[in-house]
Amino acid sequence: MSGLRQIVLDTETTGLEPKEGHRLIEIGCVELIDRKLTGNNFHQYLQPDREVPLGAINVHGITNEFLVDKPRFSDVVADFIDYVRGAELIIHNAPFDKGFINHELRLHDKEAPLLESFTQITDSLAEARQRHPGQRNTLDALCKRYKIDSSERQLHGALLDAELLADVYLAMTGGQIALNLESHQPGSERHHGIQRLSASRPPLMLVEPTADELIAHQEQLVKIDKASGGGCLWLVLSK
Repeated sequence: MSGLRQIVLDTETTGLEPKEGHRLIEIGCVELIDRKLTGNNFHQYLQPDREVPLGAINVHGITNEFLVDKPRFSDVVADFIDYVRGAELIIHNAPFDKGFINHELRLHDKEAPLLESFTQITDSLAEARQRHPGQRNTLDALCKRYKIDSSERQLHGALLDAELLADVYLAMTGGQIALNLESHQPGSERHHGIQRLSASRPPLMLVEPTADELIAHQEQLVKIDKASGGGCLWLVLSK
């Protein structure tokens, strides 16, 4: 399948720090091709070979009893690498998830290449902070900001959180979600309380601005920048 391939990834773990012996217990991935969901997802619970502390269970609800018969990371690592290789990974607070995945890779094989060596990693939290400085940019806060229904998220879960983050990322970066919560149009698909535009629809028409329109736009930005004391983000980001 050709086109821009992005994978929205989330994990659940036994704790906060792999250096303290904490391990992955769930990986959830959602695939986008040219900013459209494909349904080709990757989801796996993992046996961590250690106790899951009660504090972590209270966050994600994944118990030791549930994980007893689940595969270990070494059992699924080849499938995981094949799935993500060459894609752009979109991760909220990427250093956390990347750190755990790299820790698991090196436990499996001391010479294993790190995640960033065969994927491109984009931190959606860093991007959200740039777009919404001084505001809360947790996944729940972003879902609320972009009118994405997160009512199913009673507990953290890697696949559900990856699905919600995909919706957030598409909305935050300007694409492919119609925030129409009132009606269901033919040819569209409902998911998490939003209406997603059909992948089979014709491409949108691109209308190029005229030279006069570009000049007027720039003049308006300068006025906004002066009125806000240098706070026009469009001018800052376009430099």
